[in-house]
Amino acid sequence: MTKKTQNILKWLWISIITICVVIYIADPSVFTNKTIAAFISRFSGYAWVTYFLIHLLRGFVLLPSTPLIFAGVILFPDQLIWVLIVSLIGILGSSLLIYYCSDKLGFSSFFKSESKKIGLIKEKLSGKYGFYYILFWSFFPIVPTDVICYVSGALRIKLPIFISALLIGELILCSVYIFGAGYFIN
Repeated sequence: MTKKTQNILKWLWISIITICVVIYIADPSVFTNKTIAAFISRFSGYAWVTYFLIHLLRGFVLLPSTPLIFAGVILFPDQLIWVLIVSLIGILGSSLLIYYCSDKLGFSSFFKSESKKIGLIKEKLSGKYGFYYILFWSFFPIVPTDVICYVSGALRIKLPIFISALLIGELILCSVYIFGAGYFIN
C-alpha cells in the first residue's frame, strides 16, 4: 500500500470516528441499546446478519460492544446462546480486522519510538505474561478492548496468544452481560 493511500485511509478513519463522536455529543441516545435494537429490528428478516455486521464493523469507529450486546438481548431474548455466539464471532472478527489493519492506519510507527513507556508496553505484551495482560484487558469492562487490538496488531503480538486471550476474556464478559441481562429481563 502506498503512503498516499495509507494517509487517505487514516484520515478517513479519523473522520468517521470524529463524526461518531460529534453525533454522540449532539444526541447520546443514538448509541443506546434500545436505539440500536430498534435500528436492527428494521431489517426484520436480516436482523441476525445486521447484528453481526454491526459487531464486525463497530471496532473501527471505537463503538463499544456493550450497547450492541444489550441490544441483542432486547432483540432476541429467547435466543441468548445465539446472541453470545454471534457477538463473540463479531467481536473476534472485528478484533482480527483491527489487528491486521492497525499497521495500515499507522499505529506501528507510533510504537517505533524508543521511549521508556513504549518499551515497557512492548515488553509486557510480548513477554511471558502477555497473554494475561490481553486477557484481563479484554475482560475488564471499563477499558475499550479495541485499543488492545490496535496495540497488539501494531506490536505484532503472536496471533494465537492474542486471539485466545481475547476470546477467553470476551467470553467471560459477554456471558455475564448476556445471561445477567437475560435474567433481569425475564
